[in-house]
Amino acid sequence: MTRQLHDQFAKQYLEELLAPLGQVETSRDVSPEVRQVDVWFVPTASPSTEPQVLGLLGQMALSACSFEPFRNQPSPVEVRNCLLKLYSLHGELLRKARRENDSVSEAELPVLWILSPTCSANLLNGFGAKLDNSGNWVEGVYFLPEYQKTALVAINQLPKTEATLWLRIMGRRETQKQAVQEIKALPSNHPFSKNILEIVGRWYFNLQTSQNLDEEDTEVLMNLSPAYLKWREDVVQEGLQEGLQQGLQQGLQQGLQQGRLLAENLLRVRFGALDEQLARSIAPMLQLPPEELAPLLLTLSREELLERFGGESN
Repeated sequence: MTRQLHDQFAKQYLEELLAPLGQVETSRDVSPEVRQVDVWFVPTASPSTEPQVLGLLGQMALSACSFEPFRNQPSPVEVRNCLLKLYSLHGELLRKARRENDSVSEAELPVLWILSPTCSANLLNGFGAKLDNSGNWVEGVYFLPEYQKTALVAINQLPKTEATLWLRIMGRRETQKQAVQEIKALPSNHPFSKNILEIVGRWYFNLQTSQNLDEEDTEVLMNLSPAYLKWREDVVQEGLQEGLQQGLQQGLQQGLQQGRLLAENLLRVRFGALDEQLARSIAPMLQLPPEELAPLLLTLSREELLERFGGESN
């Protein structure tokens, strides 16, 4: 798994979860020298979802903050770079306030959350990061001295509860594996279940089609597999219920268009792209009843689909 794929997943994932609570911006530039904050968040006064739904992540998002997720434990240099971006952001906000004859209090300055799969004792001690003694924060959240406005989150140390689920998915090994199983088991009416399964499923698919996967990448694929399979199953069911049934059983033109779109999306999920030959095969496919077509779309290889539905080039 390349770092780029992990970063892309983490940004999309956090954006999806935080968007109902406020304004989210990924890869936000900060000056004077251009640097990018991975995820910048500002809460709204009237969120469409209560922050409590996101547990620990929602607690972090009660005030303006930035998130810096890491695939592996950051080095001291990487932590310092995160701090530099935070203080550049503070400077921007203070300068903007002065231009507008306004002020920003210490409490209003954003906090930095560094999300790491693990945090060694050396890293925590080197930055003076300590657990909160007030009882307001769970095990695994280590705060730097107060005025640094930063915390290191050791994801593998978080308690395995529903409140930490949305952060544990960004962990590694057993931590991530268990979190995937918990997300897969969420009820279908959960406000984030469908979209998060899709993001995790696409992460799995992107990894699967990458070249030169190492041992860690293979382990991540195994961890994400249950979520990917659940997502793929949901795509099929949605296609049967919303598109194929309308198009094939009712014969409505609108339903046919929906059925074609959903069949195209399913083929893209399975094969990564929809080439010209596969595209020509869709019209014959849609002549079948949905209960016959769905198993074929799920089980036949590309060559078998082309042979059966006549997508070969003349």
